[in-house]
Amino acid sequence: MRIIKYNEAISEATVEAMTRDPSIFLTGHAAAYPSGLFGTTARAAETFPGRVFDCPSMENAFAGIAVGAAAMGKRPVFVLPRADFMFLAFDNLLNLACKWHYMYDGNAGRVPIVIRAAVGKGWGQGATHSQCPHAPLAHFPGLTVALPSTPADAKGLLLNAYTNNHPVIFFEHRSLFGTEGEVPEQMDPIPFGKARIAREGTDLTIVATSLMTLEATIAADELAKQGISIEVIDPRTVRPLDEETILASVAKTGRLIVADCSWEMCGFSSEVAGLIAEKGFHSLKAPVRRIALANCPAPVSLPLETAFYPKASTLAQAALRLLNKDEQDLAGIDRVDYFKGPY
Repeated sequence: MRIIKYNEAISEATVEAMTRDPSIFLTGHAAAYPSGLFGTTARAAETFPGRVFDCPSMENAFAGIAVGAAAMGKRPVFVLPRADFMFLAFDNLLNLACKWHYMYDGNAGRVPIVIRAAVGKGWGQGATHSQCPHAPLAHFPGLTVALPSTPADAKGLLLNAYTNNHPVIFFEHRSLFGTEGEVPEQMDPIPFGKARIAREGTDLTIVATSLMTLEATIAADELAKQGISIEVIDPRTVRPLDEETILASVAKTGRLIVADCSWEMCGFSSEVAGLIAEKGFHSLKAPVRRIALANCPAPVSLPLETAFYPKASTLAQAALRLLNKDEQDLAGIDRVDYFKGPY
């Protein structure tokens, strides 16, 4: 099977979807630049020059324009090189887009908007350019919130998003753009709300979002050398959430770590911990452990950034503690970050 990069998979899905559906148009900050937003829009801009264009810094206004265009039969795709810019669009996203179908029941059209946004650490992004706001967005009914962690999931979930009749928020971690994986040329859309078992195991479950799925898999591979069997669950979408797969895994292993790429308080890790407390408490052999960002804004300097973000060794140490095993020096398993800028 082909091996391609995460950003190439996004580009491929976009071109395929725009070829099939002339109602799709794409815009965003530097969307038509040669760099193509981390290489994800350059091919689409070359293939469909009239349907891929740059957008000025007008996030709230364009979110409103996108709702209107979608209600009139278009399929807008808005790409943000930093998800933090999306905060300005929350009004139109959360008061209009996600409630449109509920309020009008299809009698005022639909709003099939796709918003792609880069999230996470890398290159000194700092406190205002590194946030991953999937938790507050997933709070609102009517939105689909996806965080693909592999090239195949990026393509398959995006193909689904481009044909979905409701607004989809699609978060892409900067550190994943250069990662590689198997992706079929002809691929069916991946359904929302269906988790992927990234690695099967029997001793402990790690439910991980986005980049943390990669970190969890590295940790699981290392612990397997010691006879410790870790199951890694990638939810793919946090709304809708595949509760069944998570509950089944915890029923099998009896132990759970939730690894998220944002803060733990009122976040996705808290939601999964609450799910297990409510519906899977009888399966637990140990308390649920959450691994998320430290309770402060993200730093800029590289040494502080290195200390701030959880990584594979963080998860491996947490697993050892949860299994009542001695901690070890596992810093050597941590990978080198792929992301080098310029955003």
